Amino acid sequence: MILIKPVSDLRNKFPEIESAVNQGQPVYLTKNGHGAMVVLSLEKYSELTDDVENKLDEADRAAALSDVRYTHEEVFSRLREGLNG
Repeated sequence: MILIKPVSDLRNKFPEIESAVNQGQPVYLTKNGHGAMVVLSLEKYSELTDDVENKLDEADRAAALSDVRYTHEEVFSRLREGLNG
């Protein structure tokens, strides 16, 4: 179940939000009826970002072993080609 709370609950009901987050549930916070942020546990955040961090580290190692450099236009062009088939 998605837990959506007003951002004021972060201040007023912190223990309730902390409990939900510590149980692995993200809490979506709204401000003036619009999405403002998501609160995650460190473990859940790590699950989302660790693979990206590892891939960036791998790219840094590969770049250190090569003299080839690409412009941002070349990189994004290749990404678009890969995404669009």
